[in-house]
Amino acid sequence: MNETTGSALPVSDRGVAGAAENAPATRGRLNRHAMTRQLAAWGFVLPVTVYLLLFYGWPLYRNIDLSLRHYTVRSFVQGGAKFVGLQNYRTIFHDPTFLPALEHTAIFTAASLFFQFSIGMVLALFFFQHFKLARTLRALFLVPWLLPLIVSASTWSWMLNSDSGVVNAALGVVGVGPVHWLTSPTWALTSVTIANIWIGIPFNLVLLHSGLQSISSDVYEAASLDGAGSWKRFWLVTFPLLRPVSAITLLLGLVYTLKVFDIIWIMTRGGPADASTTLATYSYQLGFGTLLPQFDTGAAVGNVLILIALVFGLAYIRAQRKAAA
Repeated sequence: MNETTGSALPVSDRGVAGAAENAPATRGRLNRHAMTRQLAAWGFVLPVTVYLLLFYGWPLYRNIDLSLRHYTVRSFVQGGAKFVGLQNYRTIFHDPTFLPALEHTAIFTAASLFFQFSIGMVLALFFFQHFKLARTLRALFLVPWLLPLIVSASTWSWMLNSDSGVVNAALGVVGVGPVHWLTSPTWALTSVTIANIWIGIPFNLVLLHSGLQSISSDVYEAASLDGAGSWKRFWLVTFPLLRPVSAITLLLGLVYTLKVFDIIWIMTRGGPADASTTLATYSYQLGFGTLLPQFDTGAAVGNVLILIALVFGLAYIRAQRKAAA
């Protein structure tokens, strides 16, 4: 026995023994702390998961189910629709309206994205100069984005009116026109594309301007010292460093433009003679625009639209992973 303490163990051995005795309690506290954090994490995730399942998962499932059955108004209300597999998809693929609608969707989306992004980039570079009244003018450019779409579409319908529109009035001053913007199969798609470009420019301006602010001024100073002019600084510095922001801007613009319906429907209703019909308006016409609604084929067209957006979304994710690697 140790004479000083009256203990059978040396001081060092007693410390080791005490630590060994406290180890289970320490592990228990750590486990409880980890469990608490895990429960807190699930507590945050659960509401989002429920929201996504209720407002995205269930409607998507219903839309897929609609496209795989033969629905009538009666079966839509009372149930009992017959399962027909991919028959509705074969029906729309053989419909003479489908391919023109797909082509119009591609043209409408590509033209909108190109001009929205290009003009938005030019405006973002312009307002990045920090001149006087830059903030005020930039705020005014947001007006098209803030206006309700029904107001914007109605305004463009009035401006492009063949008889009393200000656009034809301005063209008449220089001896051109009148152009039948909304009633001619040649110009209908162009008209709705112009309106959509005008509405989407502020969105591109805001995102690209935010991206420009994240680029350090030291990079531009180093490029200037190396003798790079304005054009070379844009192509060698600004554009490469804006690539992540540009990619997400184009992706969001693509998803938004693919599903544009209200602008086209208000201005032309997809006409004349389906000249401005896109997949979005085609789906609506099938499901709600006829006396005998075709909910099943309308849902099939909607799913094709979702699939196209999904393909581009997955391509974006894959490109981002490659860039990160």
